[in-house]
Amino acid sequence: MTESDGQSQSVRTVIVAGLVNIAVATAKVVAGLLSGSAAVLAEAAHSFADTTTEVLLFVALRRGGRRADPGRPFGYGRESYIWALLAAVFTFVSGAGFSITHGLHVIASAKETGDYFVSYAVLAISFVLESVSLLRTVRQVRHRAKRWGISPTRVLRRTPNTTIKAVFLEDSAALTGLGIAAAGLGLAQLTGNPVWDGIASVAIGALLLMVAIILARNNLDLLVGRSAREPVQDEIRRELSTLPYVQSIVELLTLQLGPDDILVVAKINFADHIRAADIEDVADEARRRLTTRNPAIRYVFLNPTGTGS
Repeated sequence: MTESDGQSQSVRTVIVAGLVNIAVATAKVVAGLLSGSAAVLAEAAHSFADTTTEVLLFVALRRGGRRADPGRPFGYGRESYIWALLAAVFTFVSGAGFSITHGLHVIASAKETGDYFVSYAVLAISFVLESVSLLRTVRQVRHRAKRWGISPTRVLRRTPNTTIKAVFLEDSAALTGLGIAAAGLGLAQLTGNPVWDGIASVAIGALLLMVAIILARNNLDLLVGRSAREPVQDEIRRELSTLPYVQSIVELLTLQLGPDDILVVAKINFADHIRAADIEDVADEARRRLTTRNPAIRYVFLNPTGTGS
């Protein structure tokens, strides 16, 4: 899969998730207002928060995907992490704030919940739609896991593509939140105590807050500067080791410039008899091999050393 294919898949994933969230959020608002359920309204806030997140992630993909220019010789990849960070902090925290405060208000006032049937119906439909969005993201994660020969869990933990991670966590949290809302409604209906509905709303808010913290920390880590994933580094070492005249790799440094942009700097121990012209040829071959093997590798710099360095 080429870099452009990967970005196109990410854009499609964001668009699908955004459309699903708009439809789900509208249905939840109607159901929440008709039933007066705090948990359903919390889920509506959750879906609106997710929708705003998709908009910001779309902006992140577009802004971060711009080509390098003289003013930004290494491209704009890191700008995508800034937009993704804004999405995590603003959107999720605002959704979490509404859910928690509204839930606490319901607990304190013990406000009765109205029509349960409408709420259950909307939650069920929302579960189906959110599952469709999640399955698309899971397929993309599995494709990447297969490409690198690692587990999908490891891909999610270390991927520099925050779009995939954000959408996966959003959809997973959405499905979990729907389960919490349904449980809260069920307990409120069985016991006749609306406090359970308020507790469910608070729990949904806590879930949103947890997701916000995870995504914020991940984006901060990438903004500060993080090396490429271990499988990528291992692949780079293998390719460099097979180059002519290369005796050993003294040091390998990688930097994730953006979701699909990697900088490679290697300190190479060449054979003593190598000529300057040969070093240039090896450097060109290294760049050709690495970029062919992994299109995300954009910049390759080799630093030759003498034997025994």
